[in-house]
Amino acid sequence: MNFEINGKMIVKEETQSISDRFKKREFVIEVENERNSEWNDFIKFQLTQDRCDLLETISLYEEIKVSFNVRGRKWEKDGKVNYFSNLEAWRIEKVQAAGSPVPEMPEFRAEDVPPAPEEDDLPF
Repeated sequence: MNFEINGKMIVKEETQSISDRFKKREFVIEVENERNSEWNDFIKFQLTQDRCDLLETISLYEEIKVSFNVRGRKWEKDGKVNYFSNLEAWRIEKVQAAGSPVPEMPEFRAEDVPPAPEEDDLPF
């Protein structure tokens, strides 16, 4: 299953080499709660292998959209069973600021200005 969520980048960890064949990088986004900002969610994701470089162009406090999968693992040790969940990001996109973009002013040339009228009919 693929999921997407928007939020603000607040933590950007360095890449960790777990073994010769596996590396990961973690990051956290803050997802705004529309009802009360004191209830914002802080969601940790991980990138693996060549996807660790996806964070290179993202700055702290930048609004992003994260595409991710939910992964779960079962781990047994000494007769005890534990379960772990990971949010594995596979795409990160910058989100443009809300609102309408400011239109660019057109350039005017002298030939674009209409000619002045020949007679001046103003009363003064």
